[in-house]
Amino acid sequence: MVNRNLIRELELGDDLEQEMALALAGAGEEEYEVGAGTLAVNSVLEGKVLRVDDEFVLVDVGYKSEGHIPRNEWDENEPAPQVGDIVKVLLEEFEDGGGIEEQRGLITLSKRKARRIEDWLRVMESVKENDVVTGFVTRKIKGGLLVDISGVNVFLPASQVDIRRPADIGDYCGRAIQCLVLKIDEARRNIVVSRRALIEQERAERKKQLMETLEVGQVRRGIVKNIADFGAFVDLGGIDGLLHITDMSWARIGHPSEMVQIDQEVEVQVLHIDRDREKIALGMKQRTASPWNKVADKYPVGTVCQGTVVNVMSYGAFVKLEDGVEGLVHISEMSWTKRVSHPSELVKPGDEVEVVVLAINKEKQEISLGMKQTQQNPWEKVAADYPPGAIVKGVVRNLTNYGAFIEINDGIDGLLHVTDMSWTRKVTHPSEMLEKGNELECKVLSVDQQRRRIALGLKQMADDPWSGDIPSRYKPGDVVNGTITKITNFGVFVGLEDGLEGLLHISELSDDKVENAEELVKVGDPIEVKVLRVDTDERKIGLSKKRVGRAGGDDDEE
Repeated sequence: MVNRNLIRELELGDDLEQEMALALAGAGEEEYEVGAGTLAVNSVLEGKVLRVDDEFVLVDVGYKSEGHIPRNEWDENEPAPQVGDIVKVLLEEFEDGGGIEEQRGLITLSKRKARRIEDWLRVMESVKENDVVTGFVTRKIKGGLLVDISGVNVFLPASQVDIRRPADIGDYCGRAIQCLVLKIDEARRNIVVSRRALIEQERAERKKQLMETLEVGQVRRGIVKNIADFGAFVDLGGIDGLLHITDMSWARIGHPSEMVQIDQEVEVQVLHIDRDREKIALGMKQRTASPWNKVADKYPVGTVCQGTVVNVMSYGAFVKLEDGVEGLVHISEMSWTKRVSHPSELVKPGDEVEVVVLAINKEKQEISLGMKQTQQNPWEKVAADYPPGAIVKGVVRNLTNYGAFIEINDGIDGLLHVTDMSWTRKVTHPSEMLEKGNELECKVLSVDQQRRRIALGLKQMADDPWSGDIPSRYKPGDVVNGTITKITNFGVFVGLEDGLEGLLHISELSDDKVENAEELVKVGDPIEVKVLRVDTDERKIGLSKKRVGRAGGDDDEE
């Protein structure tokens, strides 16, 4: 006998526990004597069909009055009830109103509930925890699926449908599946099953067999189960192996999805096996010969070839010569003359470029390429185009502490040193005479083709006055007028004429000891001085202020 309240729960059907609640009966229900026996409410009886109409079927169960069963309790896929059929029914309640003794009125029966109870009891007799059962997925409910096992709905949680949870578990509806019985809950009267646990058991057995036979170098077929940025996981039939992105193709690929798709069958080679950690490395590109095997023969050093820029870094650009073969054009090999601060100034991914093979390292699979080598090195012609003594025009490109760089042709600079800027003026920084962007003419002093250097001179554009009129115009003992141009800690420089300066040492400023020249003079002051000496070798003129007005003998003695 079955508890009346639990039987009624079956009629609701929407709640998960109600779908699963099939209770085994307890005692204590009302009993009615019928002849030599008794009829108990919620007991399963056998009855005989007496009459069939559109709404009800009348059944005799040995009671004075017949019981009625709704006609719709016969499923469409089973034979229609016929008079004389013997059927099993559940006695739900007596509908008499006159007491037990009178035994009159109809009784309510249920064929469907009787079948459910029998199905439950039959399943409970034959199914135990950890048994493998086959069922039919009837529908999707909150949290999982209902699976019909021999007429009993059992619960398959969504997390137990597969090893990796499907996007929609509803896709399993209408399918026959095998599951492992995880738990039979007598208290709540339900059964929980797992398809995942069964798959894992089967995989564990297959994994054990696979690990015993798997060897490095073997070629295996597998199914792609998952894709990540770094590669794809391939099911070899019991264990997953990692197919890294770098082992998918000899050519450069951006993402594994360019090569494989989930559920795709692929042929892979076993590259490495870690039996302790049960990790397997797989490769696809190893199924074909490496293009690097013939690189040295196909691209000997000096070969000019076409390639495609595939990546640009701060130190150079990678150029693809063919699938799986890339070389590096270092930033220093991009131009003979241009000052390239970043390769992106000259190339971008996708550009077709002409390159020359400079070197090959087959072991490291590296090729050094050059772009500038496809053109003539302009420095090879510099010696011929700019011989010493030639007059060139240029633009001041940059100023440094020691001179100015003059661009005399596209990408070809010459150095104008501060010592070659003026015959007479002491230049401590090129900004005293030049500004960036100035145009000027210079003379080529020398060319070092190997070190790619050109020395230029500005003062050489005129004759050296120190070998001409300066010694004749400035003689020791002469008193001349000038202007203070610069003050230092050791003295002051006096401008005697355009570009010509003499040094007035601090000791020659006054007969008194002078600690700081700025106490007596300042830049721009006119001053009268006496020439002490003229050194044409050192190109220097020594001056004195304190000796002005003295006789020449005093100067000579000093």
